[in-house]
Amino acid sequence: MKKSIRIASGQGFWGDLLTAPVDQVTKGPIDYMMMDYLAEVTMSILQKQRRRDPKLGYARDLPELIGKLLPTLMSRHIKVITNGGGVNPVSCAQAIIEKARSLNVERLNVGVVLGDDILDRIDELSAKGIRLDNMETGEPLASVRTRLQSANVYFGAFPAAEALRNGADIVITGRTTDTGLTLAPMVFEFGWKQDDWDLLAAGTVAGHILECGGQASGGNFSADWQSVPDLAHIGFPIAEARPDGEFFITKHPGTGGRVSVQTVKEQLVYEIGNPRQYITPDCVADFTSIQLEQTGPDVVRVHGIHGMAATDSYKVSLSYLDGYTSFGTLTYSWPDALTKAQRADEILRTRLKDLGLKFNEIRTEYVGYNSSHGPIAEMLTETNEVVLRVGVRGDDYDSVERFGKEIAPLILTGPPSVTGFASGRPKPSEVISYWPALMPKSAVSPRVEMIRLQ
Repeated sequence: MKKSIRIASGQGFWGDLLTAPVDQVTKGPIDYMMMDYLAEVTMSILQKQRRRDPKLGYARDLPELIGKLLPTLMSRHIKVITNGGGVNPVSCAQAIIEKARSLNVERLNVGVVLGDDILDRIDELSAKGIRLDNMETGEPLASVRTRLQSANVYFGAFPAAEALRNGADIVITGRTTDTGLTLAPMVFEFGWKQDDWDLLAAGTVAGHILECGGQASGGNFSADWQSVPDLAHIGFPIAEARPDGEFFITKHPGTGGRVSVQTVKEQLVYEIGNPRQYITPDCVADFTSIQLEQTGPDVVRVHGIHGMAATDSYKVSLSYLDGYTSFGTLTYSWPDALTKAQRADEILRTRLKDLGLKFNEIRTEYVGYNSSHGPIAEMLTETNEVVLRVGVRGDDYDSVERFGKEIAPLILTGPPSVTGFASGRPKPSEVISYWPALMPKSAVSPRVEMIRLQ
């Protein structure tokens, strides 16, 4: 057993800083790199891509990125764990193998975690009495069944750890939890068991700190943010973990950003409910037990974490079509910028009403005045410019489309001093809504496949 392993955060979401994973594998020693690509709505986008092309449905920039990193990964024996496989992890793995082959890589083992995609099993599960009602509202799934776009179970760390035991150099998963991507190498390297609740909770906390990339090392930092150095070259966080559950959060020397008790604390409170019961498929972590200590520049010790038994349910992330939306913007300049924008909104709403268009919601924001704080924004007496942003949402496509044709006429038939319409008429976009549910763990089983280049 190793005395410690270093797990680096490489991506916090699909679209994150592309230089971060390169920096993580080249600017200092690491053993593993986790890359988190998935959000709830991302799964529906990937399902649409797969329906258009059966070979798609994963983060398409991932194989190219892995190809760029492969020489360093192989020479330094760095393993990668990522949920960038989306709804088609096998195709993602095959694309990575092909990229490796084109680079004349002689050996590569890619582990693929499958079983989380249950979209095609909804009716089967329903027939077995597994309802998948909305866990927040209690609404039955039948109310949106015909509009479902995706349905994925949140697996935890153990399937990815199994792939590592099978010799995987790269692990590609579907909807594995963000925390599981970091916990998996700890389970594998340290031999942690499925009932080592305190240890699993410690690994889960480490995963929660790493999952958002640079947010734990000074990015998006609200306290004293102006003092954070060199955010242009921010170093993403690294967890140096030990078999007893203690770990240290740090970053590579010479990189920008900051790792401090304060930056780690801000990430710890990100997207949590009851801090005593942070529920994952692997355990329930007690965030109130976390102890933090600054032990050096850009080094924070994390210890004392307690955990409890995992629940008997998996969380399921479903998405469904929920109508259409469209947004239009115009910019009004001084003098009377806000008054002009408000008058333009009145004119637009009157015309939409006269046309008899059907919307579930019309929302107006005045960017530069109230788009962040809404009704609690302080009234402005004067401003140089204001961006009028109006959005509509509804089930009737034709109404939403017609809204887009009513923005441009305001330029010559509304208040003066207007600009900002170079992008043309806004087009309707589908609204994808989120549906959270629970299902018994006994109803679904993860499985691991190995795809090898030899």
